[in-house]
Amino acid sequence: MKKGELVFVPFPGVGHIVSSLEMAKHLVDQDHRLSISILIIKMSGFDSPNKSYMQSLGSISERITFIELPEDDKEAQSFRNSNPIQFINSFFENLKPYVRNAVKNLTDSFSTRSDSPTLAGLVIDMFCTAMIDVADEFGVPSYVFFTSGAGFLRLVTHLESQSSHQNKDITEYKDQPDAELIIPGFFNPVPLKVLPDVLLDKEARPLVFGQYKDMKRTKGFLVNTFMELESNMIESLIEDKLIPPIYPVGPIINLNPSQGDKQLGGTDHKEANIVTWLDSQPISSVVFLCFGSMGSFDEDQVKEIAKGLEMSGVRFLWSLRKPPQKGESIVPKEFADLNEVLPEGFLDRTAEVGKVIGWAPQVTILAHPSVGGFVSHCGWNSTLESLWFGVPIATWPLYAEQQINAFKLVKEFRLGVEIRLDYKKSNYNRSDHVENQAEILIVKAEEIELGIRRVMEADNDIRKRVKEISEKGKKALLEGGSSYTSLCRFITDVTDNMP
Repeated sequence: MKKGELVFVPFPGVGHIVSSLEMAKHLVDQDHRLSISILIIKMSGFDSPNKSYMQSLGSISERITFIELPEDDKEAQSFRNSNPIQFINSFFENLKPYVRNAVKNLTDSFSTRSDSPTLAGLVIDMFCTAMIDVADEFGVPSYVFFTSGAGFLRLVTHLESQSSHQNKDITEYKDQPDAELIIPGFFNPVPLKVLPDVLLDKEARPLVFGQYKDMKRTKGFLVNTFMELESNMIESLIEDKLIPPIYPVGPIINLNPSQGDKQLGGTDHKEANIVTWLDSQPISSVVFLCFGSMGSFDEDQVKEIAKGLEMSGVRFLWSLRKPPQKGESIVPKEFADLNEVLPEGFLDRTAEVGKVIGWAPQVTILAHPSVGGFVSHCGWNSTLESLWFGVPIATWPLYAEQQINAFKLVKEFRLGVEIRLDYKKSNYNRSDHVENQAEILIVKAEEIELGIRRVMEADNDIRKRVKEISEKGKKALLEGGSSYTSLCRFITDVTDNMP
């Protein structure tokens, strides 16, 4: 029985790294013939994980190893001065020699190992399409690990196809804020305002579409979703003959992240304090507000959130962090003193019903029985975690594809309530080429209060549907489940295509 080694090339953002590692765990648990090497990439501007962080993320199989690539200090200035999509493309193009060398060293080492494996292919992140060329050079297949959902994949592949084959340019709708698009696999027309700004930017759009055009050269997509959640979108992708095979293998989430969290600002003491506070709250009584590893707000918006929480009267746990300054890492920091940004007297007035924190052990919080609702940026990992634990979401997207995720939750799946679907916040503050630098609208306290009240309703249909999809997501991963079966199909394809 031939053994195969897959090389994972994840994007260095924490969300991508964590789900890639969990994907690797699923693969080696499923088939003892597989081993995996994960490349650790350093990228300027990101708090990229190191080897110790990777090894701390739960139990790691002896068949998963890590290879750290050299860091190029020259990229730092480039990151500060270029638009982000352009930077990412050029960064990974320049990284190809390092990846090529790492793969060569790995294959050379096989001759020194007893019962050595065969290089079976590269599994690349959705942002790392330049590495398809490296796989081709070694004569092995490449596969995409798509860390977002099938809906976003269906949206962008459809728009790319229309651009390439029908010469349709969606930027012509840019000045029509109420325009809607008909997208295969979606029940509802998709408003233009929930598309990422990069798709409406004449400079950035070709770069994004180029990535998706390249993805069609691969042997398949591992997608972090499950059939029971996105069936229409998955089926639409499968029916499109221009798209490689689709393997819905989710929900892929890290259910034991505590050790890894320590690398991101957490401590046992912080987590214990949060859990102790939650233990003292009634079941399903707390709304949790958290906006992801890169989410933060300016002072005016923070004050509106605080006002909305007070008006709602709901118990709350709020992860509040400081926006990065220009030239810093794009990851928010902890406040030295929360009083510098919160309304005067807020912490005293809400001391009996609320707790404001910095870093948040999100999985631990969502798993706690006292948490009954989640005000979220709708990052895909956070969405899957919330659904896994049966916690309904109030949507407040910020950037990237989060607006599409929010639209799906509220309009397509009816698993969330809307605070906003189309809110957009410039995350990079470095270029006006990609992110819309127009004045950011403030979401008012009254909207926030309404969203919190709705998501915390005890017996509404949304809460019931979220509980049902939670059970379906867990069953999908069990033997015989839809994602389990899909993963088996992927492994068969890998082993059948080994050189």
